[in-house]
Amino acid sequence: MPARLGRFVAQVAGAAVLLVLLYQAWLFGWVVWYASMPPASTSVMRAELSRLQQKDPGRRLNYQWVDYERISNHLKRAAVAAEDANFLEHGGIDWDAVEKAYAHNRQLAEAAERALARGRQPSSRPMRGGSTITQQVAKNLFLSNSRNYLRKGQEVVITYMIELVMSKRRILELYLNVAEWGEGVFGAEAAARHYFGTSAANLSAYQAARLASMLPRPRFYDRNRGSAYLASRTDRLLRWLPGAAIP
Repeated sequence: MPARLGRFVAQVAGAAVLLVLLYQAWLFGWVVWYASMPPASTSVMRAELSRLQQKDPGRRLNYQWVDYERISNHLKRAAVAAEDANFLEHGGIDWDAVEKAYAHNRQLAEAAERALARGRQPSSRPMRGGSTITQQVAKNLFLSNSRNYLRKGQEVVITYMIELVMSKRRILELYLNVAEWGEGVFGAEAAARHYFGTSAANLSAYQAARLASMLPRPRFYDRNRGSAYLASRTDRLLRWLPGAAIP
C-alpha cells in the first residue's frame, strides 16, 4: 500500500509539473506572437470591461493601437522617467528599485502606525512601486491587478520571456499602447484624445508629463484631475524629460 501511494503521489506531482511547463510554453508562444502583432485586448482590459459591464452591459473600452512612430517622443520620455528610469539598462527587473521601494513603503507604513497611535491622520503620500515597464507589460498582457506571491512569481517568469524575445523599443511600444489611463481608457492614443482632444503623436511635453504622472493611479486621477500631487508630479517630470533615454 505505501508503495502504491508513493507511486500515485509521484504521478500526480509529475502531472502537475507537466501542466505548469505546458502553461509556460503556452505563455511563451503568446509572447512570441506579441513581439510582432498588436494585442486585440489584454487580461487587465478584459477584467476592467467585465467590471464596467456589470453596471452598463453596453459599455465598451476606449482603446486604439498606434505604432511606435505615431507616439510623441515626449510621452515616451515621460513614461520612462516616471515608471522606469533604468529601462534601457536592466534585463527586465530593476532589483535596486525593488529594494528602494520596499524601504520607502516600510517607512511609510511605520510612520502611519505612529500617527494612528497618536490619534493623528496618516500621511497621504503614495506608496512606491518597484515594477519595471517590462513587468507592467507582463502583468497587463497576461495577469491581473491582484497582489499575491503566486501572481508576482508568474510575472517575473513572463518578464524574462519578454526581455528574451522583444527589443526595448517593442516593449515600450506595447507598454504605451496597453497601459490603463482612466476608467475604460487604455493606451496612449485613447488617453491623448480623452484628456486633451489630440492624438498621441501630437502630445506636447506638458501633456505627456501629465499623462505619465497619472500612471500609478489612473482611475483616481481621472476623477481627481485637480490633484495637487498630480500637478507637482507633472512639474517634476517636465524637468526630468531631457535626461530620459528611450529606444
